[in-house]
Amino acid sequence: MLRPMTKIPEENYSAVFAGDRPELPKVGDEREVLTSFLDWQRKTLEMKCSGIAPERLSDLGVPPSTMSLHGLIRHLTGAERWWFRLQFAGQDVPMIYYSDEDPEQDFDDLAGDVEEALARWKQECQLSRDIVAEADLDQTGTEIRTGKPVSLRVILVKMIAEYARHNGHADLLRERIDGAVGH
Repeated sequence: MLRPMTKIPEENYSAVFAGDRPELPKVGDEREVLTSFLDWQRKTLEMKCSGIAPERLSDLGVPPSTMSLHGLIRHLTGAERWWFRLQFAGQDVPMIYYSDEDPEQDFDDLAGDVEEALARWKQECQLSRDIVAEADLDQTGTEIRTGKPVSLRVILVKMIAEYARHNGHADLLRERIDGAVGH
């Protein structure tokens, strides 16, 4: 049975939904559709994290889970870098919140400034957009773990799925923090 959406208190509504997402295209070429859907997902994460005191972004959802909005920001910063810069563009840049010795540090170690993490995420998103703008969808990078080629088209679809999955988590985390639910 579907639960009706909780009415968001007026003071929370504008904070949760500040900054409208662009309307998604109903028609368009493949690049426009893929990049629009990815940017829509990125904006959704940003909206889920807006209007909350920075320290609350590190609130854990439901222990023993270490998931938090701060951790999701860090995780998706790493995903942007991993897929677009390292694997597709072949850039020699270090991972930010990951190491082989501590692969879960994006969620487990929330040391550092949340606002700095959000700014770094936005910067990685822009670097990803720049890479995509200069490349053909059929162009390939190399998956680091397998050595196999992966097309930009596939990477865009993978990132849309990654954000969609984690935006579902973000929705639940946000509801736990202040009761706000939304789109």
